Amino acid sequence: MKHDSIVSLISVLPKWLKSSFGLGTLGLGLTVVALQSPAAIAQNLGANPLYGTIDLTAGFTPDPYPVDVMPGGSTNASNLDLGSDCVGFINASNPDVRVNYQAGNFSFLSFAVSGGGDTTLLINGPDGNWYCNDDFAGSVSPKVMFEPAQSGEYDIWVGTFGEDSGGGAQLQISEMQN
Repeated sequence: MKHDSIVSLISVLPKWLKSSFGLGTLGLGLTVVALQSPAAIAQNLGANPLYGTIDLTAGFTPDPYPVDVMPGGSTNASNLDLGSDCVGFINASNPDVRVNYQAGNFSFLSFAVSGGGDTTLLINGPDGNWYCNDDFAGSVSPKVMFEPAQSGEYDIWVGTFGEDSGGGAQLQISEMQN
């Protein structure tokens, strides 16, 4: 491929793609292609979840829907540039749980963690954005709420605030606003 063709190709790429992969040109007529791993891709979004994939449709029962997990991991989420609320130690190689949610008339969906010591919650939502929480409402348990809830895939990591696991925990998925 000729140099001009590469420059033309890069110039039509969306801005987010250019910045994500370090694509650009220098005024010297050189093409710069520096592949890097953006922080938001540090988690392996395509990997099989450790504790399963759950398909839920609006009006699901039981509500809350429980999923037993073991929180924590060796990766410090604070170093991944996902946002200031995204903290704790997680297993970055696999999400803990994947929820495929089909929204209906309900416009509320929440994910909360009980047990497991001081836990954190990181969720990659259907829109590709990161939603995180550490201590919801003054407790040591996290909760992330979506209002309105979107249909799609939610990849969920349950972390621990410190490096040590606090033991088993339960992810609770609910459409109830309480």
